[in-house]
Amino acid sequence: MLLCLFLLYMHSTSSLCLNQFTLHSLVSTLLDTLQVSLLKMRQAILLYFFLGLVACLSTLCTVRAEDPYRYFTFEFTYGQISPLGVKQRGILVNGKFPGPTIDAITNDNVIVNVINKLDQPFLITWNGLKQRKVSWQDGVLGTNCPIPPNANFTYRMQVKDQIGTYSYFPSTVMHRAAGGFGAFVIRARAVIFVPYLKPAEEFNVLVNDWWNSDHRVLQTKLNTGNPMPFPDGLLINGLPRSSVFTGEKGKRYLFRVSNLGLTTSINFRIQGHHLKLIEIEGSHTMQEPYESLDIHVGQSVAVMITLDGTVKDYFIVASTRFTKTVLTATAILRYAGSSTPASGPLPIGPTYQVHWSMKQARTLRWNLTANAARPNPQGSYHYGTIPIVRTLVLTNSAPIIKGKQRYAINKVSYKQPDTPLKLADYYNIPGVFNLNTIKDTSPPGPAVLGTSVVGITLHDFVEIVFQNDENTIQSYHLDGSDFWLVGFGSGQWNSTMRKRYNLVDATTRYTAQVYPLSWTAILVSMDNKGMWNLRSAIWPRQHLGQQLYLRVWNDEKSLYTESDIPTNAIRCGKAAKL
Repeated sequence: MLLCLFLLYMHSTSSLCLNQFTLHSLVSTLLDTLQVSLLKMRQAILLYFFLGLVACLSTLCTVRAEDPYRYFTFEFTYGQISPLGVKQRGILVNGKFPGPTIDAITNDNVIVNVINKLDQPFLITWNGLKQRKVSWQDGVLGTNCPIPPNANFTYRMQVKDQIGTYSYFPSTVMHRAAGGFGAFVIRARAVIFVPYLKPAEEFNVLVNDWWNSDHRVLQTKLNTGNPMPFPDGLLINGLPRSSVFTGEKGKRYLFRVSNLGLTTSINFRIQGHHLKLIEIEGSHTMQEPYESLDIHVGQSVAVMITLDGTVKDYFIVASTRFTKTVLTATAILRYAGSSTPASGPLPIGPTYQVHWSMKQARTLRWNLTANAARPNPQGSYHYGTIPIVRTLVLTNSAPIIKGKQRYAINKVSYKQPDTPLKLADYYNIPGVFNLNTIKDTSPPGPAVLGTSVVGITLHDFVEIVFQNDENTIQSYHLDGSDFWLVGFGSGQWNSTMRKRYNLVDATTRYTAQVYPLSWTAILVSMDNKGMWNLRSAIWPRQHLGQQLYLRVWNDEKSLYTESDIPTNAIRCGKAAKL
């Protein structure tokens, strides 16, 4: 057994898991070395030796090195900024606006110490991260108590089985109207093939609408029943027209573009260049070329650009969609060595054409033969053959409740309790929520205030239809899971619309748009136990009640399905003294 102990020691000191080929080579060498002495051993001793060796190798194959850790410290403070030329109070991350990028690799453990130097309780959420088994780390008020001023909370997340383009931003009140956001990129492991040639460089492009008013002024407007004012402008990486991205002629560059706005869909385009779409929110796509792309509130895409034009500067353009007044932000794509400024008219983009946008959305397709975070092809998961267990038809509305403007789903406008739902569920605290507040379809009668929680059985395959009877575009985000965006259509949804679903190569998403007076259908495998926020990504609507929670649950208590409450969890409300 000395050989086994030696191998185990070498394994533990190397911090690397030996694969079966390495083990085979090592064992072969050792056996060759010991061949002479082994021939002299008795048969019984040989048997014991090989039994011990097999047991040793079994142990080695089951012991795995822990995935890498990446540590970040984010200090959120107020600072003076003037993105549109008006001095105002912004939320900075480590003194920056926008904040630093989190760069990780699939399965990394990402540890972020968030220090709140603001004068209000505060949370950060991680847009698109699934938070496998740990809704405790989701960073929304239904799962976490806010971080008090001059205090900190350390998020501990594993970016398990994900690749792609994500983001982070404040989830409390209207803080995100002041900044505090940044990019979150998850790259594939080196052993996983990606279906595109490596770019010379990657660029993060954060587009958002902006107001010159302080976030507290905007919050007061909403809380007193006034509508959210139209934004004062658009920004690209915190600037309306001065961001520069430089590359060399003949090389490829990957642009990761996220719409971090509060209210406004955008169209993105680059003068004189096609956008080859390679990824949408963690899905590798069919790499079709587009002249421009619609990106709705909360959504992200990755596009490959080949610098095949004349050496000069070109306009990068983002403009608002579905607005009477079109806002535009520009940046510059600069070829190295350029001495010619960008000129000529800006490339034309669509403005209000809803049918154009819906038609483009239907062209976005999953690359069935490409890998994502795992080595198996994306198309090996045949989502279209899985029986639907339950259907939710969620209808948004804009009711007046108690004389004030609110927003609702299925006639319930969400009211945030003092105790996070997850804490109430974990400690069996009564009186915080129940599973009968909201129905699977919109009932008759007036809208009411309530704490909407839908009970879902773990591993159910669920169809969710977003029915938009308003003449404005909607955008919905689901925490804890991605989903297949299988269908769009005008008018009222009914069961016959399933014939229109794409059940073969729809992309997985974490945010779905719903066009005016239309419907959108998604399919979700509810395989992540926890309390998960389903919300309007249009932040004023979320703030005034257009959200709910999905309690994905089974009665088995097991660390294989859900982690225990973190030791550093903040307790508040009815859980404050527990």
